[in-house]
Amino acid sequence: QVRFVESGGGLVQAGASLRLSCAAQGSAFRASYMGWYRQAPGKQRDLVALISNDGRTNVIDSVKGRFTISRDDDKNILYLQMNNLKPEDTAVYYCNADPRSDYYTSDWGQGTQVTVSS
Repeated sequence: QVRFVESGGGLVQAGASLRLSCAAQGSAFRASYMGWYRQAPGKQRDLVALISNDGRTNVIDSVKGRFTISRDDDKNILYLQMNNLKPEDTAVYYCNADPRSDYYTSDWGQGTQVTVSS
């Protein structure tokens, strides 16, 4: 069974907004640090944003002020609000737990494609 199912991507113009969602399986979600990752064509998958189990957040410098990670532990859903999108944000976006967590899985979901045109 797939642990994480991502949705909400699309094709947008630069400056637009999208909100990604990740539906997570398992009761360990609420206790886990969770992250959004992205993989651009020809590049490795990298962490974009991280949220602790008590709501503290951190994002990479290139999306600071534009992306916000949040979570709903009652619904087991992780969100990524993306504003003022840029062409360099084009990638497949995935969610997963922090790699240091037991909730992390090497069986990634299908991801959701975000394409930003200039």
